[in-house]
Amino acid sequence: MVALPPGNMTDRYSEIGLFQQILGLNLVPRKNGTNRGNDTSLRDFSEMWYGVFLWAVVSSLVFHLPTALLALATLRQHKVARYMPIAILLMGILGPLLGGVLTSAAIAGVYKAAGKTMISLEALIFGVGQSFFVLVISFFRILATL
Repeated sequence: MVALPPGNMTDRYSEIGLFQQILGLNLVPRKNGTNRGNDTSLRDFSEMWYGVFLWAVVSSLVFHLPTALLALATLRQHKVARYMPIAILLMGILGPLLGGVLTSAAIAGVYKAAGKTMISLEALIFGVGQSFFVLVISFFRILATL
C-alpha cells in the first residue's frame, strides 16, 4: 500500500485498488465525484439505489454461477438439458436486472423519504437479502401453493 501525506485525503481513493474497495465496502461512486474520507454512508437516492442493486447482482451471480457450473458438469450428455446452464445464468442476470432494480429503488426511496443515511453494510445486507429471499422462495415453492 502506498503511504500518502497526511493532508492528501482526496487522492486516497485513486490509490486504492478495486479489490480493497470491494473489501472495504466502498463500491458506490459518490455523486459529483466527491470523497468523504472514511465516511462510507450513502446519502443520495442514487448512491443508495446503486449500492443495494450492486450487491443484489453480485450475490445473485454468486448463487447462480456455481449452480450453472454444476448443471453443466452433470447434464452435458443429455440432449435437451445440456442447455439448462444457459437458462440458469440468464435467471441469475435478468432477475436482478428486472426485479432487483425495482426493489432496490423501493428500499432507497424509503430511506430517502425518511431522511436517513444508509451505511455500506446496510446496502450489502439488503442486496444479499434480496437474492437470499429469491433463493428461499424458489426452494420452498411458495408461489406454487397460492
